[in-house]
Amino acid sequence: MRMGGVDKGLQLLHGEPLAVHVLRRLATQTGARLISANRNAEVYAGLGAPFGAAVVADTVAGFPGPLAGLLAGLRAARTEFVLSAPCDSPALPADLAARLAEAVNAHNADIATVTTTDAAGQTSLHPVFALLRTSLADDLAAFLEAGERKVRAWYARHKTVEVAFPDERAFYNINSLQELADLERH
Repeated sequence: MRMGGVDKGLQLLHGEPLAVHVLRRLATQTGARLISANRNAEVYAGLGAPFGAAVVADTVAGFPGPLAGLLAGLRAARTEFVLSAPCDSPALPADLAARLAEAVNAHNADIATVTTTDAAGQTSLHPVFALLRTSLADDLAAFLEAGERKVRAWYARHKTVEVAFPDERAFYNINSLQELADLERH
């Protein structure tokens, strides 16, 4: 189990929870902010308050993965788009929202997501970093209700554009306490 079952967003990096690092990075990029959390909602509400962030929980039973959190965000949003970013990537780019929005508009897309290319030329998709139209909520609910769980499979149902970002380190996600400790040291 990733992070040994602890709540990732509450793990400390340089004395602050990972979720606070992400909220701070998003504060200048978005208007309203939402935190998707299925446990420790009160703690997240306290962390999110200085950033104007509200907490939403999955509405789909059984913790079916990141798409359920995304659905909760799409349903709670009062905007045309939702920007999604995971709590375990504290170095996300300061221009994430702007670049994804530019791509959605330029391609009249429903979803914009992130790709990076490493030094060896390998391209990686980072699908949980995305800008999505809130009008996709009903389709996502039906997809989840049908038992589907794969982010890429759901994106494939919609006009999706991939946006290349030059710095793969900005999308590094922390998946273990050891990786967190290593990042803390550097």
